[in-house]
Parts: sequence; C-alpha cells; structure tokens
Amino acid sequence: MAHTLEWKCRLHLFEDDGTTKARLGLDTGTAELTGHGTAHCSPADADVPEIGDELAAGRALDDLARQLLRTAERDIEGMGAPRPETRENAAWSL
Repeated sequence: MAHTLEWKCRLHLFEDDGTTKARLGLDTGTAELTGHGTAHCSPADADVPEIGDELAAGRALDDLARQLLRTAERDIEGMGAPRPETRENAAWSL
C-alpha cells in the first residue's frame, strides 16, 4: 500500500535584545507541533546574525524532533507494544 503525505513547516526567526529566537511549526494535517530554540550573542563575540539564526533554528529543529519521537513512542505504546526495558532496545529511543 502506497503512503504519501506532505507535512508543512514554518520557521520564524526573530531577534530580541541580543537573543535570536526560532519558532518552528509543523502541521501534519492531523496534529500541530511547535519547536523552540534560542541563541545568545556574547558581548565578546562578533555580531554575525547568520550564526545566531543557524543555532536557534537548529535548536528548534532538535526540540521538534524530540517531540515527534515522544509522540511516536506514545503511539507505539498505544498499539499495545510493551515499553522496552532499556533505551538501547527501543527502536524509537530518544
């Protein structure tokens, strides 16, 4: 059985008092998740906005990925699969 979906993501980056903030929204069509990330520019660092954007976006992606993995774990358990004894045994380990 073929299965094709399109999930939509929107990444918003903004700066506030030397802190770059990222908000990443994921719409799967049946659920919406939001990942968040921040990056702070030290006063001693050169001001390179692209680096702050990359760090904040990467952290938002990481946050969203962890949320997706936790959701999948709950769904797998909801199907009756027992929780693994250790993370090493979990196909979906975080």
